[in-house]
Amino acid sequence: MVTIVVFSHLRWDFVFQRPQHLLTRLACHYRIVIVEEPLHDGAGPARLERTEPCPNVTVCRPRTPLDLPGFHDDQIALVAPLLADLLPPGETPIAWFYTPMALPLLQELTPRLVVYDCMDELASFKKAPRQLLQRESALLNLADLVFAGGPSLYEAKRHRHPNVHCFPSSVDVDHFAQAQGAAASHPDQEHIPGPRLGFYGVIDERVDLALIGALADDHPDWQLVLVGPVVKITENELPRRPNIHYLGQRDYADLPRFLAGWDVCLMPFAINEATRFISPTKVLEYMAAELPIVSTPIADVVGPYGGVVAIAAGAQEFGVACAEALALEPAERAARTAAMREQVARTSWERTAQAMADLLDAAYTEASQAAEEALSTPVRRAGTA
Repeated sequence: MVTIVVFSHLRWDFVFQRPQHLLTRLACHYRIVIVEEPLHDGAGPARLERTEPCPNVTVCRPRTPLDLPGFHDDQIALVAPLLADLLPPGETPIAWFYTPMALPLLQELTPRLVVYDCMDELASFKKAPRQLLQRESALLNLADLVFAGGPSLYEAKRHRHPNVHCFPSSVDVDHFAQAQGAAASHPDQEHIPGPRLGFYGVIDERVDLALIGALADDHPDWQLVLVGPVVKITENELPRRPNIHYLGQRDYADLPRFLAGWDVCLMPFAINEATRFISPTKVLEYMAAELPIVSTPIADVVGPYGGVVAIAAGAQEFGVACAEALALEPAERAARTAAMREQVARTSWERTAQAMADLLDAAYTEASQAAEEALSTPVRRAGTA
């Protein structure tokens, strides 16, 4: 079984999203070893903490005495020696990157294949490392395969590499369909009266906090429920109103129960550089729950799903769209539900992971054959015929 060594800026035990969905399914075909960003640990020399959260997946978390963020150059120097025992001697793995910042660690492996799963335009995010663009260019030069996490990212990368494939995030339909028949919503929101308009996900610079505040002010009878961790912004930046409820990070398993108690699902993303290329996973998850959805005009929502998702720009228009969603007549709701079912039926994480595995297998076989041919071809000496 071939090993995929994954370099990730996202923690495995953070929000359950694209990497976890894909890698747990690819673990049916490959041994998965994930190397996370280092964590500060002043207790001693650098070490590698290993866990096995699910079958065939090993998560390696470097702990170092340096209090420096991410795959900082000084961290790289401490992490590199820790990777020596990741693989059996002579194994030629697949190297898989979620962040170009880890690229210097590639020299610690002898990969047969290099893959870049570009799920976000990380250089546009708040506090992005200054070397990120340079390292991404280097990674694109080295990569054998590039997967783009949505149509906008695909358009941005397809002219920069000859082998780019568009794999938008998919959905676990059965999991989120549990929200349709739930007898009761999650108990932690039962004290909140209706109507409830909900959002789950990371709350950071990509969420339009001003829109949330204005929506709460303009509609004090609506209850806005936000589920998810607050990252890269301070708690003081969050709008505070009696009808805004922050319920914190929750397990992936709990999300359908929160959905079961909502009347409208929200995607209140800011329109800025950080959201220019995003392809929100939650849009299909909301659809699998068969709830009305209102979104700001994110390109990868408007293009594929504009006929199913209500699109609204600005607080006033967003509020109008939410009011219309709350007031849907049975016939309108049935038509919207049918359209949602048609959308989610077109994709699944299983299909996406299998399509990726097919590309990986073909590329790995081709690279292996090329390596064997190179070894078997005699080297001609200068001056010989």
